[in-house]
Amino acid sequence: MPGAVTLPRQRTNGAGPLTLTLLVIGDDPTSAFTAPYFEEKGGPRIKVLRAANLTAAGRLLTDGVHCILLDLPDVLASLRQVNRLAPGTAVLVLTDGPDDGRAAEAVRIGAQDHLSRHDVGAATVTRAVRYAVERKRADLAQRQLTESRLLAQENSRLERGLLPTPLLEGAAGLRFAARYRPGRSRALLGGDFYDTVRTADGTVHAMIGDVCGHGPDAAALGVELRIAWRALTFAGLGGEQLLHTMQEVLVHERASEEIFATLCLVDIAADGDLACLYLAGHPAPLVAGPGRVPALLPCDEPGPALGLLPDASWERVPVRLDGEWALMLYTDGLIEGRVDGSRQRLGQDGMVRLAARLLASGLRGEGFLDAAVTEVRELNGGELTDDVAVVLLERQPLEGPAKG
Repeated sequence: MPGAVTLPRQRTNGAGPLTLTLLVIGDDPTSAFTAPYFEEKGGPRIKVLRAANLTAAGRLLTDGVHCILLDLPDVLASLRQVNRLAPGTAVLVLTDGPDDGRAAEAVRIGAQDHLSRHDVGAATVTRAVRYAVERKRADLAQRQLTESRLLAQENSRLERGLLPTPLLEGAAGLRFAARYRPGRSRALLGGDFYDTVRTADGTVHAMIGDVCGHGPDAAALGVELRIAWRALTFAGLGGEQLLHTMQEVLVHERASEEIFATLCLVDIAADGDLACLYLAGHPAPLVAGPGRVPALLPCDEPGPALGLLPDASWERVPVRLDGEWALMLYTDGLIEGRVDGSRQRLGQDGMVRLAARLLASGLRGEGFLDAAVTEVRELNGGELTDDVAVVLLERQPLEGPAKG
């Protein structure tokens, strides 16, 4: 973690006792710290280094110093400097007695403990240094844990905010569901992306895509492409013109020429009976409905993925839906998992059979998607390594007026 500080490791001298190094900063007028070591039976050996002032101390401060003892006239100001100079080192303050008002203030602003100069001895110094070092370790561990939690919460809020909210107001009889599982451990967002919007003419536009690669760079590019698609769609672009513009966005935003993205576009007419399909290196969607065997939408010549060919073209495929239907768009993470521990992948055919069985059992909407993703994971024998995004659009019959 950037900016994190750690305590120096405790050392042993061969088979000897644990050794902790104490740096005493001050004139030491009482000569209490002239001995090279403090050692109490059964406790660690405290090696003593001495510096008359902070300037001299700066030359002695290394990773081998475990604790600093301050004995300077302006101890509180000096403590603040020491905390900046050695943020990972435990600090003790030497006071004139337990009732010295500076003791509590020193602990408040960063010292681990205070020690009365009248109580300096092997037992008290050993105990004070050992406790100060452990308190510092605990303080740093707690601080790092808090920072990690705050960072995780911030990333979680950011990634959730980047996931799309479908804009389908006015699309009567149309139900939307989606599931998203990034391949990165502990992430919420991967290189897969999707979106669905309804434009003023009543057309429902659905999209799903996949940026090659994994990690935050792929996730960031996926978000950029999704936002670009939504803006271009509302601006009235569609079909090949939209795909060429999306390719320009990818080419300008990608980190290297090897990066590409697959894309599937489906534009559903306002009456819900007709649709247009465009595939850019992406697997074909699945369509199902009452009395209809689930099948992949036909596309004889899918075009290349975005970013591969500057002069690419993409075929417009008209699709007749009619009546009630369910349309499932997905990324290849759903079909590239293994089957029952074998080297065989699920593939599109296996996915179609799985979907047909789940639909035949009566599952719909989110329940269907949950069951599908869960079964794919179980067939794979554990978590899928690739990102998975699945979008389900279902057209249901509108309830007519009640008959008298």
